[in-house]
Amino acid sequence: MSSSIDKQQPQSVNGTEKHRQYGAFQNEIYREGMFKQRLPIVTTNPNNLEDHAKSILKPTAFNYVAGGAGERATMDANRLAFRQWKIVPRMLRPTTRRDLAITLFGEKYDSPVLMAPVGVQQIFHEDKETGLSEVCSEIGVPYILSTASSSSIEEVAKSNGKGPRWFQLYWPQDDDVTISLLKRAKANGYKVLVVTLDTWALAWRPADLDGGYVPFIKGVGNKTGFTDPVFREKFQKKFNATPEEKVLEASTEWVGDVFSGAAHSWDQISLLKKHWDGPIVLKGIQHPEDAKLAVEAGVDGIICSNHGGRQLDGAVGSLEMLPEIVEAVGDKLTVLFDSGIRTGVDIIKALSLGAKAVLIGRPAIYGLAVGGKQGAKQVLQGILADLDQSMGLAGISNVAGCNRSMIRKVQYGGDVKSSN
Repeated sequence: MSSSIDKQQPQSVNGTEKHRQYGAFQNEIYREGMFKQRLPIVTTNPNNLEDHAKSILKPTAFNYVAGGAGERATMDANRLAFRQWKIVPRMLRPTTRRDLAITLFGEKYDSPVLMAPVGVQQIFHEDKETGLSEVCSEIGVPYILSTASSSSIEEVAKSNGKGPRWFQLYWPQDDDVTISLLKRAKANGYKVLVVTLDTWALAWRPADLDGGYVPFIKGVGNKTGFTDPVFREKFQKKFNATPEEKVLEASTEWVGDVFSGAAHSWDQISLLKKHWDGPIVLKGIQHPEDAKLAVEAGVDGIICSNHGGRQLDGAVGSLEMLPEIVEAVGDKLTVLFDSGIRTGVDIIKALSLGAKAVLIGRPAIYGLAVGGKQGAKQVLQGILADLDQSMGLAGISNVAGCNRSMIRKVQYGGDVKSSN
């Protein structure tokens, strides 16, 4: 148990800001349980979190978030990659207080944790994106809004308040619509553009297919498009109606543009650079040669990611490729990581292999499903507390201390199962 009883918010000490003591959340849980008989809203066990959400959600909603492409081999590969790296702790180091702060693209952030873009959050809980973005702001976690959102760009900006927020783009084929989305995001305080490259078409996902379920067809998760002035104008001219008046037709138009089945090309990055004056990050990079092409394209960062195993079955685990990608690009751009992170220790491993920050997806959504925005907040606080505590126990005092000297790769067949 942590000896720290500091509050989560930074405090002023001799005119300087004290760093957040995330590990103190552990003490809070114990105090609530021992003195008030209040237990956590959501299980703190990462191996039980998925089952907890499954017990709450409708089968279609659960399958949408928990399912992967094909036989989920890529999802398994993501977790196995983490299990094959082990931390080698150091002792008698000054790690009573840890500093989790980082700097990305010239902005300082409280920790190396970002909320991954996850679409259609209204199918998990009525608090949806506006609720999750609100609590992310409260704990200082940057919120990345998905294009496939059930809340608008403007609504999420309002709920997120002064919190850091980024915008994830599912890249439409229509350049006019793309430009309009970028303009709206920039006008509403989204600092970084995250461009997902691996989802120009939806993968073969048996869990959704067996249930005959994809929410976008009936308008769920299309709020970004339906509230876009350029999309609305074009739809009005074609159908002489608003998207709300002809939801099915509008859904077909929007999905056909965003998930068109046609991939973009490297030379088209120039359009994004022309119409976005902030950092641009490409999500879905798995191959070192693509990382080098990202450097040539002049973007600011990449996310080593396989979409959490949701797109290409049988793909390599993202963590397996992270060291090669970091080596390929050096300090020419910022490398972030996504896919398979479930614990604070996972974060240490990804940082030690060269990632500058990580994205958390499914765990927070499971928390949202179980306990609404407060459930999601608790899950994120728990991961941050685990990261904070585990860094201290490993002899690491700050993010810079997460490096290759702290980990070793092992290979043995018995250590293959972990949280889903």
